[in-house]
Amino acid sequence: MTEERAARFRIGEVVRHRVFPFRGVIFDVDSEFDNTDEWWQSIPEDVRPSKDQPFYHLLASNAEGPYIAYVSEQNLLNDGEAGPVDHPGIKLLFGKLRNGCYQRRPASMH
Repeated sequence: MTEERAARFRIGEVVRHRVFPFRGVIFDVDSEFDNTDEWWQSIPEDVRPSKDQPFYHLLASNAEGPYIAYVSEQNLLNDGEAGPVDHPGIKLLFGKLRNGCYQRRPASMH
């Protein structure tokens, strides 16, 4: 049995990718890799991350526009900009940006 690592980043936190030019807001965390082997194999072997670390779901944005990203903890850094991220999904899940972290909206009752 493997021991789960505690996630370094939290939901709502603004982060940036270590290699690629994008920033994003974390909206979910997997304690270890939880995507398809096909997705993992598509990453070049020399930069392929280990599966036994937290992976983050991001509302991401780059020069091409907004998208959803799935990124290993080893490839994320704290964001130094502390400004908003341009992604339309943010307003659905989060409220105000405070100190580099978006505040979660309360779950709505339907």
